[in-house]
Amino acid sequence: MEEKMAVSRNFIEQIIDTDLAEGKYETICTRFPPEPNGYLHIGHAKSILLNYGLAKKYGGKFNLRFDDTNPTKEKTEFVDSIIADVKWLGADFEDRLFFASNYFEQMYEAAVKLIKKGKAFVCDLSAEEIRAYRGTLTEPGKESPYRNRSIEENLELFENMKNGMYEDGAKVLRAKIDMASPNINMRDPVIYRVAHMSHHNTGDQWCIYPMYDFAHPIEDAIEGVTHSICTLEFEDHRPLYDWVVKEAEYEHPPKQIEFAKLYLTNVVTGKRYIKKLVEEGIVDGWDDPRLVSIAALRRRGFTPESIQMFVDLCGISKSQSSVDYAMLEYCIREDLKMKRPRMMAVLDPIKLVIDNYPEDQIEYLDVELNLENPELGMRKVPFGRELYIDREDFMENPPKKYFRLFPGNEVRLMGAYFVKCVSFEKDEDGKVTEIHCTYDPETKSGSGFTGRKVKGTIHWVAAKTALRATVRLYENIIDESKGVYNEDGSLNLNPNSLTVLNDCPIEPAFGNAKPYDSFQFVRQGYFCVDAKDSREDALVFNRIVSLKSSFRLPKAE
Repeated sequence: MEEKMAVSRNFIEQIIDTDLAEGKYETICTRFPPEPNGYLHIGHAKSILLNYGLAKKYGGKFNLRFDDTNPTKEKTEFVDSIIADVKWLGADFEDRLFFASNYFEQMYEAAVKLIKKGKAFVCDLSAEEIRAYRGTLTEPGKESPYRNRSIEENLELFENMKNGMYEDGAKVLRAKIDMASPNINMRDPVIYRVAHMSHHNTGDQWCIYPMYDFAHPIEDAIEGVTHSICTLEFEDHRPLYDWVVKEAEYEHPPKQIEFAKLYLTNVVTGKRYIKKLVEEGIVDGWDDPRLVSIAALRRRGFTPESIQMFVDLCGISKSQSSVDYAMLEYCIREDLKMKRPRMMAVLDPIKLVIDNYPEDQIEYLDVELNLENPELGMRKVPFGRELYIDREDFMENPPKKYFRLFPGNEVRLMGAYFVKCVSFEKDEDGKVTEIHCTYDPETKSGSGFTGRKVKGTIHWVAAKTALRATVRLYENIIDESKGVYNEDGSLNLNPNSLTVLNDCPIEPAFGNAKPYDSFQFVRQGYFCVDAKDSREDALVFNRIVSLKSSFRLPKAE
Protein backbone atom coordinates (compact mmCIF):
# COMPACT_ATOMS: atom_id res chain seq x y z
CA MET A 1 0.00 0.00 0.00
CA GLU A 2 2.81 2.43 0.93
CA GLU A 3 4.58 1.63 -2.35
CA LYS A 4 1.42 2.34 -4.37
CA MET A 5 0.92 5.67 -2.62
CA ALA A 6 4.50 6.68 -3.41
CA VAL A 7 4.07 5.81 -7.09
CA SER A 8 0.86 7.86 -7.30
CA ARG A 9 2.58 11.03 -6.05
CA ASN A 10 3.62 13.55 -8.67
CA PHE A 11 7.33 14.04 -9.30
CA ILE A 12 7.53 17.20 -7.16
CA GLU A 13 6.14 15.39 -4.14
CA GLN A 14 8.65 12.60 -4.71
CA ILE A 15 11.51 15.14 -4.65
CA ILE A 16 10.16 16.70 -1.44
CA ASP A 17 9.76 13.28 0.17
CA THR A 18 13.40 12.51 -0.61
CA ASP A 19 14.63 15.90 0.67
CA LEU A 20 12.77 15.47 3.95
CA ALA A 21 13.92 11.86 4.37
CA GLU A 22 17.55 12.87 3.78
CA GLY A 23 17.28 15.74 6.24
CA LYS A 24 17.95 18.50 3.70
CA TYR A 25 15.00 20.43 5.13
CA GLU A 26 13.09 20.06 8.38
CA THR A 27 9.93 21.73 7.05
CA ILE A 28 9.06 23.03 3.64
CA CYS A 29 8.20 26.53 2.47
CA THR A 30 6.74 27.35 -0.96
CA ARG A 31 5.74 30.63 -2.54
CA PHE A 32 3.77 32.16 -5.39
CA PRO A 33 5.84 35.05 -6.83
CA PRO A 34 3.83 37.07 -9.41
CA GLU A 35 5.07 40.22 -11.08
CA PRO A 36 2.35 42.88 -10.58
CA ASN A 37 2.16 43.88 -14.25
CA GLY A 38 -1.31 42.56 -15.05
CA TYR A 39 -4.14 40.35 -13.79
CA LEU A 40 -3.58 36.66 -13.09
CA HIS A 41 -5.06 34.05 -15.44
CA ILE A 42 -6.07 30.40 -15.25
CA GLY A 43 -2.45 29.25 -15.75
CA HIS A 44 -1.41 31.14 -12.62
CA ALA A 45 -4.18 29.35 -10.71
CA LYS A 46 -2.34 26.08 -11.31
CA SER A 47 0.84 27.50 -9.78
CA ILE A 48 -0.99 29.05 -6.82
CA LEU A 49 -2.88 25.88 -5.97
CA LEU A 50 0.17 23.68 -6.53
CA ASN A 51 2.40 25.72 -4.22
CA TYR A 52 -0.27 26.17 -1.56
CA GLY A 53 -1.32 22.54 -1.78
CA LEU A 54 2.23 21.32 -1.22
CA ALA A 55 2.72 23.58 1.79
CA LYS A 56 -0.55 22.39 3.26
CA LYS A 57 0.13 18.71 2.56
CA TYR A 58 3.53 18.79 4.28
CA GLY A 59 2.51 21.08 7.14
CA GLY A 60 4.75 23.84 5.81
CA LYS A 61 4.36 27.52 4.93
CA PHE A 62 3.12 29.27 1.81
CA ASN A 63 4.19 32.82 0.96
CA LEU A 64 2.71 35.36 -1.44
CA ARG A 65 5.50 37.53 -2.75
CA PHE A 66 5.42 40.18 -5.43
CA ASP A 67 8.42 40.15 -7.75
CA ASP A 68 8.22 43.90 -8.19
CA THR A 69 11.70 44.61 -9.56
CA ASN A 70 10.54 46.24 -12.82
CA PRO A 71 8.81 49.58 -12.15
CA THR A 72 8.07 50.20 -15.84
CA LYS A 73 4.98 47.95 -15.89
CA GLU A 74 3.88 47.55 -12.27
CA LYS A 75 0.77 49.08 -10.70
CA THR A 76 -0.90 49.02 -7.30
CA GLU A 77 -4.12 48.01 -9.13
CA PHE A 78 -2.43 44.77 -10.15
CA VAL A 79 -1.12 44.16 -6.63
CA ASP A 80 -4.64 44.50 -5.21
CA SER A 81 -6.18 42.26 -7.86
CA ILE A 82 -3.59 39.51 -7.30
CA ILE A 83 -4.12 39.52 -3.53
CA ALA A 84 -7.88 39.22 -4.09
CA ASP A 85 -7.40 36.33 -6.55
CA VAL A 86 -5.08 34.34 -4.30
CA LYS A 87 -7.44 34.75 -1.33
CA TRP A 88 -10.47 33.79 -3.44
CA LEU A 89 -8.75 30.57 -4.55
CA GLY A 90 -8.33 29.69 -0.88
CA ALA A 91 -4.52 29.84 -0.81
CA ASP A 92 -3.93 31.13 2.71
CA PHE A 93 -0.62 32.99 2.99
CA GLU A 94 -1.58 34.12 6.53
CA ASP A 95 0.64 37.10 7.42
CA ARG A 96 3.33 36.21 4.86
CA LEU A 97 2.77 38.87 2.22
CA PHE A 98 6.14 40.00 0.88
CA PHE A 99 7.53 42.35 -1.75
CA ALA A 100 10.85 41.84 -3.53
CA SER A 101 11.29 45.62 -3.32
CA ASN A 102 11.53 45.33 0.46
CA TYR A 103 14.77 43.40 -0.11
CA PHE A 104 16.42 45.96 -2.40
CA GLU A 105 19.01 46.84 0.25
CA GLN A 106 19.94 43.18 0.76
CA MET A 107 20.13 42.65 -3.00
CA TYR A 108 22.44 45.64 -3.31
CA GLU A 109 24.64 44.25 -0.55
CA ALA A 110 24.72 40.87 -2.31
CA ALA A 111 25.85 42.59 -5.51
CA VAL A 112 28.61 44.43 -3.62
CA LYS A 113 29.69 41.08 -2.17
CA LEU A 114 29.97 39.62 -5.68
CA ILE A 115 32.10 42.58 -6.80
CA LYS A 116 34.41 42.15 -3.80
CA LYS A 117 34.78 38.45 -4.66
CA GLY A 118 35.67 39.33 -8.24
CA LYS A 119 32.41 37.75 -9.39
CA ALA A 120 30.73 40.88 -10.85
CA PHE A 121 31.80 43.91 -12.88
CA VAL A 122 30.36 47.15 -14.22
CA CYS A 123 30.01 47.09 -18.01
CA ASP A 124 29.64 50.06 -20.37
CA LEU A 125 28.48 48.07 -23.40
CA SER A 126 25.03 48.96 -24.74
CA ALA A 127 22.23 46.39 -24.70
CA GLU A 128 22.76 45.75 -28.41
CA GLU A 129 26.51 45.25 -27.92
CA ILE A 130 25.93 42.87 -25.01
CA ARG A 131 23.64 40.78 -27.25
CA ALA A 132 26.25 40.78 -30.02
CA TYR A 133 29.00 39.70 -27.60
CA ARG A 134 26.85 36.92 -26.15
CA GLY A 135 27.42 34.47 -29.00
CA THR A 136 24.99 31.81 -30.22
CA LEU A 137 23.86 28.34 -29.20
CA THR A 138 26.76 26.90 -31.19
CA GLU A 139 29.40 29.63 -30.76
CA PRO A 140 30.86 30.97 -27.49
CA GLY A 141 30.52 34.61 -26.55
CA LYS A 142 33.22 37.28 -26.32
CA GLU A 143 34.33 38.82 -23.08
CA SER A 144 33.42 42.44 -22.48
CA PRO A 145 36.37 44.87 -22.74
CA TYR A 146 35.31 46.06 -19.26
CA ARG A 147 35.37 42.58 -17.71
CA ASN A 148 38.76 42.96 -16.06
CA ARG A 149 38.21 46.24 -14.27
CA SER A 150 39.65 46.22 -10.75
CA ILE A 151 37.47 45.47 -7.76
CA GLU A 152 38.02 49.02 -6.49
CA GLU A 153 36.92 50.57 -9.81
CA ASN A 154 33.84 48.33 -9.96
CA LEU A 155 32.84 49.23 -6.41
CA GLU A 156 33.16 52.93 -7.19
CA LEU A 157 31.22 52.69 -10.47
CA PHE A 158 28.47 50.62 -8.89
CA GLU A 159 28.17 53.15 -6.05
CA ASN A 160 27.91 55.89 -8.68
CA MET A 161 25.18 53.93 -10.45
CA LYS A 162 23.28 53.76 -7.18
CA ASN A 163 23.74 57.50 -6.62
CA GLY A 164 22.15 58.38 -9.96
CA MET A 165 25.28 59.61 -11.74
CA TYR A 166 24.54 57.78 -15.02
CA GLU A 167 21.69 57.84 -17.53
CA ASP A 168 19.48 54.83 -18.17
CA GLY A 169 21.36 52.25 -20.21
CA ALA A 170 24.77 53.87 -19.70
CA LYS A 171 26.09 51.13 -17.42
CA VAL A 172 25.01 47.75 -16.07
CA LEU A 173 26.38 45.38 -13.46
CA ARG A 174 27.10 41.91 -14.84
CA ALA A 175 27.92 38.65 -13.14
CA LYS A 176 31.37 37.32 -14.11
CA ILE A 177 30.82 33.65 -14.89
CA ASP A 178 31.80 32.09 -18.25
CA MET A 179 31.36 33.56 -21.74
CA ALA A 180 32.05 30.12 -23.23
CA SER A 181 29.33 28.34 -21.22
CA PRO A 182 27.03 26.16 -23.34
CA ASN A 183 24.19 27.75 -21.31
CA ILE A 184 23.73 31.29 -22.67
CA ASN A 185 22.18 32.37 -19.35
CA MET A 186 25.59 31.87 -17.73
CA ARG A 187 27.47 34.13 -20.15
CA ASP A 188 28.06 37.05 -17.79
CA PRO A 189 24.37 37.95 -17.39
CA VAL A 190 23.24 41.48 -16.46
CA ILE A 191 22.19 41.58 -12.80
CA TYR A 192 21.57 45.33 -12.29
CA ARG A 193 20.54 48.16 -14.61
CA VAL A 194 20.05 51.89 -14.26
CA ALA A 195 16.39 52.99 -14.38
CA HIS A 196 15.37 56.45 -13.21
CA MET A 197 11.76 55.54 -12.47
CA SER A 198 9.43 55.79 -9.51
CA HIS A 199 8.51 52.47 -7.96
CA HIS A 200 5.01 51.68 -6.66
CA ASN A 201 6.47 50.59 -3.31
CA THR A 202 9.82 52.37 -2.83
CA GLY A 203 9.05 55.61 -4.70
CA ASP A 204 12.26 57.38 -5.84
CA GLN A 205 14.55 55.73 -3.30
CA TRP A 206 16.33 53.69 -5.97
CA CYS A 207 17.49 54.42 -9.52
CA ILE A 208 19.07 51.00 -10.05
CA TYR A 209 17.00 47.83 -10.12
CA PRO A 210 18.02 44.15 -9.99
CA MET A 211 17.24 41.81 -12.86
CA TYR A 212 14.79 38.96 -12.23
CA ASP A 213 17.37 36.16 -12.45
CA PHE A 214 19.48 37.82 -9.77
CA ALA A 215 16.66 39.00 -7.52
CA HIS A 216 14.53 35.87 -7.51
CA PRO A 217 16.94 33.41 -5.86
CA ILE A 218 17.87 36.03 -3.26
CA GLU A 219 14.19 36.60 -2.42
CA ASP A 220 13.67 32.86 -2.00
CA ALA A 221 16.76 32.52 0.19
CA ILE A 222 15.84 35.47 2.42
CA GLU A 223 12.34 34.07 3.01
CA GLY A 224 13.56 30.54 3.72
CA VAL A 225 11.78 29.05 0.71
CA THR A 226 12.85 25.42 0.40
CA HIS A 227 11.36 24.48 -2.96
CA SER A 228 11.18 27.18 -5.62
CA ILE A 229 8.63 25.74 -8.02
CA CYS A 230 8.39 27.38 -11.43
CA THR A 231 7.47 26.60 -15.03
CA LEU A 232 9.66 24.88 -17.59
CA GLU A 233 10.93 28.02 -19.34
CA PHE A 234 13.10 28.62 -16.26
CA GLU A 235 14.84 25.23 -16.49
CA ASP A 236 17.80 26.73 -18.37
CA HIS A 237 17.97 29.50 -15.75
CA ARG A 238 18.44 27.04 -12.88
CA PRO A 239 22.27 27.01 -13.03
CA LEU A 240 22.24 30.81 -12.66
CA TYR A 241 19.72 30.55 -9.80
CA ASP A 242 22.05 28.11 -7.99
CA TRP A 243 25.12 30.24 -8.79
CA VAL A 244 23.59 33.39 -7.28
CA VAL A 245 22.55 31.60 -4.06
CA LYS A 246 25.98 30.00 -3.73
CA GLU A 247 28.07 33.10 -4.47
CA ALA A 248 25.88 35.32 -2.27
CA GLU A 249 26.64 32.74 0.46
CA TYR A 250 23.18 31.86 1.73
CA GLU A 251 23.36 28.98 4.20
CA HIS A 252 20.16 27.14 3.27
CA PRO A 253 19.85 27.28 -0.52
CA PRO A 254 16.39 26.76 -2.02
CA LYS A 255 15.89 24.06 -4.66
CA GLN A 256 14.36 25.11 -8.00
CA ILE A 257 11.97 22.58 -9.57
CA GLU A 258 10.26 23.10 -12.93
CA PHE A 259 6.88 21.82 -14.13
CA ALA A 260 4.85 22.18 -17.32
CA LYS A 261 2.68 25.25 -17.79
CA LEU A 262 -1.08 24.99 -18.15
CA TYR A 263 -2.09 25.80 -21.72
CA LEU A 264 -5.79 26.22 -22.49
CA THR A 265 -6.91 26.00 -26.11
CA ASN A 266 -8.43 28.99 -27.93
CA VAL A 267 -8.10 31.51 -25.10
CA VAL A 268 -6.25 34.79 -24.68
CA THR A 269 -3.80 34.93 -21.77
CA GLY A 270 -1.13 37.29 -23.12
CA LYS A 271 -1.11 40.48 -21.06
CA ARG A 272 -0.36 42.76 -24.02
CA TYR A 273 -3.32 41.33 -25.94
CA ILE A 274 -5.68 41.72 -22.99
CA LYS A 275 -4.38 45.24 -22.38
CA LYS A 276 -5.18 46.10 -26.00
CA LEU A 277 -8.68 44.58 -25.75
CA VAL A 278 -9.28 46.70 -22.63
CA GLU A 279 -7.89 49.90 -24.13
CA GLU A 280 -9.93 49.50 -27.33
CA GLY A 281 -13.13 48.88 -25.39
CA ILE A 282 -13.66 45.41 -26.89
CA VAL A 283 -13.94 44.08 -23.34
CA ASP A 284 -15.06 46.04 -20.28
CA GLY A 285 -11.92 45.39 -18.23
CA TRP A 286 -9.42 42.73 -17.20
CA ASP A 287 -12.36 40.97 -15.50
CA ASP A 288 -14.61 40.78 -18.58
CA PRO A 289 -16.32 37.36 -18.33
CA ARG A 290 -15.12 36.39 -21.82
CA LEU A 291 -11.52 36.34 -20.59
CA VAL A 292 -9.79 33.68 -18.51
CA SER A 293 -8.19 35.95 -15.94
CA ILE A 294 -9.03 34.67 -12.47
CA ALA A 295 -11.03 37.87 -11.85
CA ALA A 296 -12.98 37.24 -15.07
CA LEU A 297 -13.71 33.62 -14.17
CA ARG A 298 -14.87 34.72 -10.71
CA ARG A 299 -17.14 37.40 -12.20
CA ARG A 300 -18.54 34.93 -14.73
CA GLY A 301 -19.47 32.56 -11.91
CA PHE A 302 -16.73 29.96 -11.69
CA THR A 303 -15.98 28.73 -8.18
CA PRO A 304 -12.66 28.06 -6.43
CA GLU A 305 -13.72 24.42 -6.10
CA SER A 306 -14.24 24.08 -9.87
CA ILE A 307 -10.81 25.54 -10.60
CA GLN A 308 -9.20 23.21 -8.03
CA MET A 309 -10.94 20.28 -9.73
CA PHE A 310 -9.68 21.49 -13.11
CA VAL A 311 -6.10 21.81 -11.87
CA ASP A 312 -6.28 18.33 -10.31
CA LEU A 313 -7.54 16.83 -13.58
CA CYS A 314 -4.73 18.52 -15.53
CA GLY A 315 -2.13 17.00 -13.21
CA ILE A 316 1.52 17.95 -12.68
CA SER A 317 4.17 16.83 -15.16
CA LYS A 318 7.24 17.85 -17.13
CA SER A 319 5.45 17.41 -20.48
CA GLN A 320 3.97 20.45 -22.22
CA SER A 321 0.39 19.90 -23.37
CA SER A 322 -2.80 21.79 -24.05
CA VAL A 323 -6.15 21.33 -22.36
CA ASP A 324 -9.52 21.93 -23.98
CA TYR A 325 -11.62 24.73 -22.48
CA ALA A 326 -14.46 22.17 -22.36
CA MET A 327 -12.69 20.49 -19.42
CA LEU A 328 -12.94 23.72 -17.41
CA GLU A 329 -16.65 23.92 -18.28
CA TYR A 330 -17.08 20.29 -17.21
CA CYS A 331 -15.60 21.14 -13.81
CA ILE A 332 -17.97 24.03 -13.11
CA ARG A 333 -20.99 21.93 -14.14
CA GLU A 334 -19.87 19.15 -11.82
CA ASP A 335 -19.38 21.60 -8.96
CA LEU A 336 -22.69 23.42 -9.35
CA LYS A 337 -25.14 20.70 -10.34
CA MET A 338 -25.86 19.48 -6.80
CA LYS A 339 -25.28 22.78 -4.99
CA ARG A 340 -27.32 25.37 -6.80
CA PRO A 341 -31.08 25.92 -7.08
CA ARG A 342 -32.78 25.27 -10.40
CA MET A 343 -35.16 28.11 -11.14
CA MET A 344 -37.14 29.40 -14.08
CA ALA A 345 -36.19 32.28 -16.36
CA VAL A 346 -37.51 32.98 -19.87
CA LEU A 347 -34.88 34.38 -22.20
CA ASP A 348 -36.97 34.84 -25.36
CA PRO A 349 -40.48 35.40 -24.00
CA ILE A 350 -43.82 34.85 -25.67
CA LYS A 351 -47.07 35.21 -23.73
CA LEU A 352 -49.21 32.18 -22.94
CA VAL A 353 -52.79 32.75 -21.74
CA ILE A 354 -54.74 29.98 -19.97
CA ASP A 355 -58.28 30.83 -21.05
CA ASN A 356 -60.04 28.72 -18.43
CA TYR A 357 -57.92 29.82 -15.45
CA PRO A 358 -59.47 32.47 -13.13
CA GLU A 359 -58.37 35.96 -14.24
CA ASP A 360 -57.34 37.46 -10.89
CA GLN A 361 -56.10 34.31 -9.19
CA ILE A 362 -52.46 33.79 -8.19
CA GLU A 363 -51.68 30.32 -6.90
CA TYR A 364 -48.42 29.48 -5.10
CA LEU A 365 -47.02 26.10 -6.06
CA ASP A 366 -44.45 24.11 -4.09
CA VAL A 367 -41.52 23.36 -6.37
CA GLU A 368 -38.25 21.64 -5.46
CA LEU A 369 -35.12 23.77 -5.67
CA ASN A 370 -33.06 20.91 -7.10
CA LEU A 371 -34.57 17.57 -8.11
CA GLU A 372 -31.18 15.82 -7.69
CA ASN A 373 -30.63 17.25 -4.22
CA PRO A 374 -33.82 17.31 -2.13
CA GLU A 375 -31.85 18.69 0.83
CA LEU A 376 -31.95 22.14 -0.78
CA GLY A 377 -35.70 22.17 -0.02
CA MET A 378 -38.68 23.75 -1.75
CA ARG A 379 -39.70 27.18 -2.95
CA LYS A 380 -43.03 28.86 -3.63
CA VAL A 381 -43.60 29.69 -7.29
CA PRO A 382 -46.55 31.95 -8.23
CA PHE A 383 -48.82 30.70 -11.02
CA GLY A 384 -51.51 32.65 -12.84
CA ARG A 385 -53.65 32.98 -15.94
CA GLU A 386 -50.98 34.76 -17.97
CA LEU A 387 -47.50 33.28 -18.25
CA TYR A 388 -44.37 33.68 -20.32
CA ILE A 389 -42.73 30.72 -22.04
CA ASP A 390 -39.69 30.57 -24.30
CA ARG A 391 -40.46 31.17 -27.96
CA GLU A 392 -38.63 27.99 -28.96
CA ASP A 393 -41.16 25.97 -26.90
CA PHE A 394 -43.94 26.68 -29.40
CA MET A 395 -44.20 25.86 -33.10
CA GLU A 396 -47.09 26.43 -35.45
CA ASN A 397 -46.02 23.61 -37.79
CA PRO A 398 -43.70 21.32 -35.82
CA PRO A 399 -41.48 18.59 -37.27
CA LYS A 400 -41.77 15.01 -36.13
CA LYS A 401 -40.59 14.29 -32.59
CA TYR A 402 -41.25 17.85 -31.48
CA PHE A 403 -42.92 17.28 -28.11
CA ARG A 404 -43.39 20.82 -26.91
CA LEU A 405 -46.34 23.12 -27.53
CA PHE A 406 -48.18 23.27 -30.88
CA PRO A 407 -51.85 23.54 -31.88
CA GLY A 408 -53.80 20.66 -30.35
CA ASN A 409 -50.86 19.33 -28.31
CA GLU A 410 -50.74 19.02 -24.54
CA VAL A 411 -47.63 19.54 -22.38
CA ARG A 412 -46.85 19.89 -18.72
CA LEU A 413 -45.93 23.27 -17.34
CA MET A 414 -43.02 22.41 -15.06
CA GLY A 415 -44.19 22.01 -11.45
CA ALA A 416 -47.75 23.02 -12.41
CA TYR A 417 -50.44 21.66 -14.75
CA PHE A 418 -51.07 20.13 -18.14
CA VAL A 419 -52.01 22.75 -20.73
CA LYS A 420 -53.33 22.23 -24.27
CA CYS A 421 -52.83 24.72 -27.08
CA VAL A 422 -56.18 25.82 -28.54
CA SER A 423 -55.16 28.88 -30.61
CA PHE A 424 -52.54 31.57 -31.15
CA GLU A 425 -52.27 35.13 -32.40
CA LYS A 426 -49.87 36.76 -34.86
CA ASP A 427 -48.83 40.31 -35.64
CA GLU A 428 -48.91 41.88 -39.10
CA ASP A 429 -45.48 40.42 -39.87
CA GLY A 430 -46.68 36.90 -39.16
CA LYS A 431 -44.82 36.58 -35.86
CA VAL A 432 -46.64 34.68 -33.11
CA THR A 433 -47.37 37.09 -30.26
CA GLU A 434 -49.69 35.12 -27.97
CA ILE A 435 -50.62 31.49 -27.36
CA HIS A 436 -53.96 30.44 -25.89
CA CYS A 437 -54.33 27.24 -23.90
CA THR A 438 -56.68 25.48 -21.54
CA TYR A 439 -55.52 23.71 -18.43
CA ASP A 440 -56.69 20.60 -16.62
CA PRO A 441 -56.94 21.34 -12.86
CA GLU A 442 -56.76 17.59 -12.11
CA THR A 443 -53.17 17.40 -13.38
CA LYS A 444 -51.43 19.52 -10.75
CA SER A 445 -47.85 18.38 -10.04
CA GLY A 446 -47.61 16.32 -6.89
CA SER A 447 -51.32 15.45 -6.92
CA GLY A 448 -50.71 11.86 -7.98
CA PHE A 449 -52.60 12.27 -11.26
CA THR A 450 -52.16 9.20 -13.51
CA GLY A 451 -54.99 9.63 -16.01
CA ARG A 452 -52.77 10.26 -19.03
CA LYS A 453 -49.21 11.19 -19.88
CA VAL A 454 -47.58 13.91 -21.94
CA LYS A 455 -44.19 13.79 -23.64
CA GLY A 456 -43.17 17.41 -23.20
CA THR A 457 -42.44 19.60 -20.16
CA ILE A 458 -41.70 23.30 -20.53
CA HIS A 459 -40.69 26.03 -18.09
CA TRP A 460 -42.57 29.28 -17.56
CA VAL A 461 -42.83 32.43 -15.46
CA ALA A 462 -46.08 34.01 -14.27
CA ALA A 463 -46.49 37.39 -15.98
CA LYS A 464 -48.15 39.22 -13.07
CA THR A 465 -45.37 38.54 -10.54
CA ALA A 466 -42.36 38.29 -12.86
CA LEU A 467 -39.20 40.24 -12.18
CA ARG A 468 -37.17 41.46 -15.14
CA ALA A 469 -33.47 40.89 -15.72
CA THR A 470 -30.72 41.46 -18.25
CA VAL A 471 -29.07 38.22 -19.35
CA ARG A 472 -25.68 38.01 -21.04
CA LEU A 473 -24.86 34.99 -23.16
CA TYR A 474 -21.16 34.44 -23.79
CA GLU A 475 -19.26 32.59 -26.47
CA ASN A 476 -15.51 32.33 -26.83
CA ILE A 477 -14.02 35.74 -27.58
CA ILE A 478 -11.84 33.92 -30.13
CA ASP A 479 -13.24 32.64 -33.42
CA GLU A 480 -12.29 29.00 -32.86
CA SER A 481 -12.73 28.09 -36.54
CA LYS A 482 -9.83 30.40 -37.45
CA GLY A 483 -7.49 29.91 -34.48
CA VAL A 484 -6.32 32.48 -31.95
CA TYR A 485 -4.04 34.64 -34.11
CA ASN A 486 -4.08 36.12 -37.61
CA GLU A 487 -0.95 36.10 -39.77
CA ASP A 488 -0.13 39.65 -38.64
CA GLY A 489 -0.26 38.59 -34.99
CA SER A 490 -3.63 40.20 -34.24
CA LEU A 491 -6.42 38.26 -32.55
CA ASN A 492 -9.14 36.43 -34.46
CA LEU A 493 -12.10 37.87 -32.57
CA ASN A 494 -15.56 36.32 -32.56
CA PRO A 495 -18.13 39.05 -33.36
CA ASN A 496 -20.80 37.03 -31.53
CA SER A 497 -18.90 36.57 -28.27
CA LEU A 498 -21.52 38.56 -26.33
CA THR A 499 -25.31 38.57 -26.73
CA VAL A 500 -27.32 40.78 -24.38
CA LEU A 501 -30.97 39.91 -23.71
CA ASN A 502 -32.98 42.64 -21.99
CA ASP A 503 -36.23 42.48 -20.04
CA CYS A 504 -36.19 38.72 -19.47
CA PRO A 505 -38.99 37.51 -17.13
CA ILE A 506 -37.67 35.63 -14.09
CA GLU A 507 -39.22 34.12 -10.97
CA PRO A 508 -39.73 36.52 -8.04
CA ALA A 509 -37.57 34.17 -5.93
CA PHE A 510 -34.57 35.73 -7.71
CA GLY A 511 -35.32 38.98 -5.88
CA ASN A 512 -32.92 38.13 -3.04
CA ALA A 513 -30.02 37.33 -5.38
CA LYS A 514 -26.68 38.98 -4.59
CA PRO A 515 -23.53 39.49 -6.66
CA TYR A 516 -21.78 36.19 -7.44
CA ASP A 517 -24.88 34.12 -6.52
CA SER A 518 -25.31 31.38 -9.10
CA PHE A 519 -28.32 29.38 -10.29
CA GLN A 520 -29.33 26.90 -12.90
CA PHE A 521 -31.86 28.47 -15.25
CA VAL A 522 -34.02 25.46 -16.05
CA ARG A 523 -33.12 24.05 -19.48
CA GLN A 524 -30.87 27.04 -20.21
CA GLY A 525 -27.61 26.70 -18.29
CA TYR A 526 -25.86 28.00 -15.20
CA PHE A 527 -25.94 31.74 -14.55
CA CYS A 528 -24.33 34.10 -12.07
CA VAL A 529 -25.36 37.55 -10.83
CA ASP A 530 -22.86 40.00 -12.34
CA ALA A 531 -20.85 41.69 -9.60
CA LYS A 532 -20.03 44.80 -11.63
CA ASP A 533 -23.28 45.92 -13.23
CA SER A 534 -26.08 44.37 -11.16
CA ARG A 535 -28.24 46.38 -8.77
CA GLU A 536 -31.09 45.23 -6.54
CA ASP A 537 -33.59 46.82 -8.90
CA ALA A 538 -31.79 45.77 -12.09
CA LEU A 539 -30.36 42.27 -11.99
CA VAL A 540 -27.77 41.27 -14.60
CA PHE A 541 -26.93 37.59 -15.08
CA ASN A 542 -23.87 36.15 -16.81
CA ARG A 543 -24.15 32.72 -18.36
CA ILE A 544 -21.40 30.65 -16.79
CA VAL A 545 -21.89 27.64 -19.00
CA SER A 546 -24.61 25.87 -20.98
CA LEU A 547 -26.08 22.62 -19.71
CA LYS A 548 -24.79 20.32 -22.43
CA SER A 549 -21.20 19.37 -23.12
CA SER A 550 -19.37 17.08 -25.50
CA PHE A 551 -16.52 16.68 -22.98
CA ARG A 552 -16.09 13.31 -21.32
CA LEU A 553 -13.47 12.31 -18.78
CA PRO A 554 -11.12 9.65 -20.14
CA LYS A 555 -11.85 6.20 -18.76
CA ALA A 556 -9.47 4.86 -16.14
CA GLU A 557 -7.16 2.20 -17.53
